[in-house]
Amino acid sequence: MQQSKLLLALLTVFSAVAISFSSLRKDEVKTFHTLKEREQFARLNEGKPLGPIEPGQYFLTSGHCKGCHGYDTTHLANVDANGVDINLYDDWETSMMANSAKDPLWRAKVSHEILINPGHAEELQTKCTSCHAPMGHFTAVFHGETYYTLTDLYADTLGLNGVSCGSCHMISPQNLGTTFSGDLRYDTSKVEYGPFGDPFVGPMQLYEGLTPEFSDHMFTSQVCSGCHTLITKSVDLNGNFTGNTFVEQATFHEWLNSVFSQDDGKVCQTCHMPQIEDGVIIANNILALDPRSPFNQHQFAGGNYFMVNLIKQNKDSLGITAPDVNFDSTLAATYRMLTQQSLDVQLNLDSISTDTAFLSFRITNNAGHKFPSGYPSRRAVVQLIVTTTAGDTVFQSGVFDSNNEVKNIDAAYETHYNVISDPHQVQIYEMIMGDVNGDVTTVLERADQLLKDNRIPPEGFVTNSPVYDTVQIAGSALDDPDFNKTNNTEGSGRDIVHYHIALDGISGPLNLYAKVLYQSVPPRWVEDMFNYSSNEIDAFRQMYLAADGSPIVAAHDSLLNINLPTLAAGSVTPAALSVISVPGSGLAMIENSGAILIYAATIYGTDGKKGAAIAINSQSRSIPISLPANGGIYLIELTTDQGRFVYKIFNAIKR
Repeated sequence: MQQSKLLLALLTVFSAVAISFSSLRKDEVKTFHTLKEREQFARLNEGKPLGPIEPGQYFLTSGHCKGCHGYDTTHLANVDANGVDINLYDDWETSMMANSAKDPLWRAKVSHEILINPGHAEELQTKCTSCHAPMGHFTAVFHGETYYTLTDLYADTLGLNGVSCGSCHMISPQNLGTTFSGDLRYDTSKVEYGPFGDPFVGPMQLYEGLTPEFSDHMFTSQVCSGCHTLITKSVDLNGNFTGNTFVEQATFHEWLNSVFSQDDGKVCQTCHMPQIEDGVIIANNILALDPRSPFNQHQFAGGNYFMVNLIKQNKDSLGITAPDVNFDSTLAATYRMLTQQSLDVQLNLDSISTDTAFLSFRITNNAGHKFPSGYPSRRAVVQLIVTTTAGDTVFQSGVFDSNNEVKNIDAAYETHYNVISDPHQVQIYEMIMGDVNGDVTTVLERADQLLKDNRIPPEGFVTNSPVYDTVQIAGSALDDPDFNKTNNTEGSGRDIVHYHIALDGISGPLNLYAKVLYQSVPPRWVEDMFNYSSNEIDAFRQMYLAADGSPIVAAHDSLLNINLPTLAAGSVTPAALSVISVPGSGLAMIENSGAILIYAATIYGTDGKKGAAIAINSQSRSIPISLPANGGIYLIELTTDQGRFVYKIFNAIKR
């Protein structure tokens, strides 16, 4: 019935056009419809299949979509209620999705992996192109090819179109969210799935040979899952497969292990394809279309500001024709995502004595996945700088050098910290991969074990989740009572870094500055790759060294003009709570006259080294705790229902 109505409508339009132009010269009539269009009308009259897609073709490049879903010169379609252009094509064409197959870092890294393990060259390239060049890759697969390599890609218009329109809109709803690592399942029946019901199918059928069809799977995170969880096969240093697998990235599974995946939560599109409620006419030059709402913008903004900007600066050599103004729009959306939507932070002065300031920097992840997430090069560095009001530096951690590398970090990698008291200690949220020997590696195929993963989990993330084995926390973050925990309960989606700053000899007010700085491609990540040479590596090396690699300040907070007290330690804590040493006993006594609920006590040396963590969960008036065997000065941190408080005591004995 629908096809009959379409046939009748198109015949009516065609008849009207023929009548209205009957008085024109023959050559004028010829120019109104192209030969291809007239052939389509003839095929329609004969009841034959429509479309320019010939047998054996499955996808069309984005240029076929631009005519309807690009810029409208009449300013009637693809604009919001205020007439602002929001067309899909211009937003998409400067995104990392659009340029995934031309991404010079990706090309260089594929080349690097091939040079390391040349015996796996075809398999490596075929795996990598499944997500970075899906239309070219799967066209080759559908034609019976076993491999799809960079050489194939460089000569293939479909592949070079990156993650294009059909790459997503032709994904089948069948078994969605059950296959990963580039195992994409496409509907090959020439449909384009979309989010709007009762689509006007005629124009797309006529001009492109594709049928638009509503499907609610386009509203789900599962449509993104095939590429945004990637599990690889591990090899040893000789290139032999170990039988192990390694989770290179698992953004989709991180989302599953969060509150965002619950029924009333958010999906990937909520943030990365932000909706507007305005009614939008979604195709140009079709006056009969009703506005559609809500409308998902195709910005695809993430955190990769560095690479979007690098691609913009090198677009000519990469064969990219998108105008700079569109790149600038993508960069602005990416910057907003990083600096306004990703994190909330709060710097607190917990307590201060005449010789030590006790600070806490709370970092809350607002994303529906870990922060950072995705490709394992990405990291976030916490920076704390304490100065006098005269500008003299009292303390600094997380400072960068002129090469955009963090100063004073360990040669292998920096461990996770709960307490930082030394400038050489830096909190870095990152994933560190290890090879079969447990050594750090940036060779993706050699990744065999997870040495560190303290990337901040999303809210609701728990270690007893069915998908936890795919999104594990690794390293000393597991022992941090503040990492993704509140009062020993998992799922906070935040971390608290504690700083113990020595103030000996310091006088006058202090200024405290805390930042989280984001890097998508830090120098350490490319160091090994740049020891090799290929056309792709050499090209990217030149681009990288010429690029602005300055980290992005994702979030920041400060406390200014903090006066140094002459009061005793703990004087800013509740008067009802105190900690005293019991001479000769090896004990300290918590005196609690205000019925404050004390959850736990943690003992630190004055060097910041963490000692015992003691569960208390009591409102008792007097609570004894055992001190370390060695005498000396200790810091007792109490976690209570009124906050966290630090006390300094002296243990006068050696037991």
